[in-house]
Amino acid sequence: MTTLDDPAPLDETFECAFEFQPGWIDLTLREGTRAEAKALATEVVNRLNPLGLEIEKSAVLDDMVERAVDLNDDVPTLAAAYYSEAGEALANLTVDSYGDEGVSRPGPEEVIPLLLQWGNAQVTGDPQITRLELAAGPAVRIQAMLKVKRMLGFGRKLAEFIKYAVFPPGMERFVVVTVIWEKAALTEQITELADEAVRTMRITPLPTGGTSTSADGGTA
Repeated sequence: MTTLDDPAPLDETFECAFEFQPGWIDLTLREGTRAEAKALATEVVNRLNPLGLEIEKSAVLDDMVERAVDLNDDVPTLAAAYYSEAGEALANLTVDSYGDEGVSRPGPEEVIPLLLQWGNAQVTGDPQITRLELAAGPAVRIQAMLKVKRMLGFGRKLAEFIKYAVFPPGMERFVVVTVIWEKAALTEQITELADEAVRTMRITPLPTGGTSTSADGGTA
């Protein structure tokens, strides 16, 4: 709930576009409903090569529906997942933006501690932190391991993530791209895919009242 002391939401919209490589599936939902997720997943799965799938087509569909619903729970600017040709989901990607009316945009050093905060997980080990110059603007990149709480709070599982905080010129918001995966054996592959995707990202500010749109080319 917004209180009298809370800053007003920043009235600033933008278009976010990627040139995704095959395998990335754009799972962004406009309404956030399961019906919308099922329609999107059905369209995508029907285009897959059945000869390449190593799991049941229905299982791929179910996974894609659940993943789309989960990824869109916090209403991100964009949500996507990377699927292998065998039909297995290997990584999730989300794009979010942050900014409040009348509050100066933080710089990279201020953002780093925020990027290391997770509601249901804890960073383990020393994060790798690098500065980047992307087409979308200057950025800071963080890669680290996570201990993620399991359902019901019992036990932990390991995952790995990369977060990119991007500071587009001419905008008051900063944009965060998060890529997360669980299989350590895929770290090199996912890292290359994530870095490649972010290098293609374009951020275009829209007139006040405009509608933010999702990536182009987000289907395999």
